[in-house]
Amino acid sequence: MTLISPSHLTTGTLSPFLPNTHIQFAWDSTSLGYIKTCPRLYQYIMIEGWGSRDESIHLRFGIEYHAALEAYAHSRASGINHEDAIHDTVRAVLERTFDWHPDITTKAGKYKNRRSLIEIIIDYLDHFIDDPCKTYIKADGTAAVELSFRFELDWGPSEFDQPYVLCGHLDRVVDFAGGLYVMDHKTTTTSPGQYYFNQYEPNNQMTLYTLGGQMVLHTPIKGVIIRAGQILLTEPHRFVSGFIYRTPDQLEEWLLDLRLHLNNAEAYAEANYWPMNDTACDKFGGCKFRGICSKSPAVREQFLRADFDKLTEDEKWNPLRSR
Repeated sequence: MTLISPSHLTTGTLSPFLPNTHIQFAWDSTSLGYIKTCPRLYQYIMIEGWGSRDESIHLRFGIEYHAALEAYAHSRASGINHEDAIHDTVRAVLERTFDWHPDITTKAGKYKNRRSLIEIIIDYLDHFIDDPCKTYIKADGTAAVELSFRFELDWGPSEFDQPYVLCGHLDRVVDFAGGLYVMDHKTTTTSPGQYYFNQYEPNNQMTLYTLGGQMVLHTPIKGVIIRAGQILLTEPHRFVSGFIYRTPDQLEEWLLDLRLHLNNAEAYAEANYWPMNDTACDKFGGCKFRGICSKSPAVREQFLRADFDKLTEDEKWNPLRSR
């Protein structure tokens, strides 16, 4: 495996697909999650670009939460004191979200809105003012925060001179108890007990984060520390940490499985047909395309156009797009 920069991509474009094909060569945990869950789901999102008409409250809340904690980590690593770093962080969030007004009469908006976003950010930063997890400082003296990675595998689609590329973004790499970990942040409205962290054993995203951390830092990463923030309505928000470990054997197994998954994805692209995995339709609260797939194939396009937006190339999910 070889760490690469955007200029080294042989396609010369920022498209994750090989020219004039539906063969994807650049993958991240999101697109891998789609193809592993259901090829038809992958087709609707990655190939055809169908998206929801309304902005996802959950997605916007998560993006702003991550961005705030990354900004604070940068400030602290550069020597800014706690209070000033919080002030700068919160001010930036308020400016970015000045026109964000989720409907608080809905369940999602009740828990995830501008006020609760600011509250949980402040609660988190005050709770971890003496954080035992220290931001790792790289050999060049910069903090290991907001690390985007791209690395080539030693194989690629058949008959093409382009290795597969794995991409991703790490919020922060930390030193804890003498070991290095990727730090990842999650929010939830339920109590994050052991059952919550069990969902990441095994988990596609966490394994790729561990690999990506090793490639970026050229040193072993033990795994991922997940800090789950529980959003509460009447009390200070609660934070629980879970440790997700990956052994070298587990990483090798994941890469072996990945080869087969990507071989299948290539075969679907060549056949121009992505089969439905009808055992996944009810997972994770139910697939958003479940109503579409329940219709006859002859009329699905009509229902897709009625219920979803066709995203432009710039709007579609792209693992190569910089954050």
